[in-house]
Amino acid sequence: MNDKKLLAKIFQNPINSGIHWADIEKMLRKIEGLDVIEGAGSKVAFYKKQSELSIHRPHPSKESLRYRVKLVREFLIEIGEV
Repeated sequence: MNDKKLLAKIFQNPINSGIHWADIEKMLRKIEGLDVIEGAGSKVAFYKKQSELSIHRPHPSKESLRYRVKLVREFLIEIGEV
């Protein structure tokens, strides 16, 4: 999925819960200046400027639940990527 379509899904209302986490993470990792720190187990943290998104990857399913999509949406707004 291209990043433009993915952003549209992330910002869709009501919040979409059927987005594959791998697509979201791949898009986030492309952001210039973003630091990624792998945590224990399924935890991953993304940092840019003074903002942090610390989240557990979904498992065993591959889709992100609404709260994860909402957190990603808020993080993207906070770091000025939309």
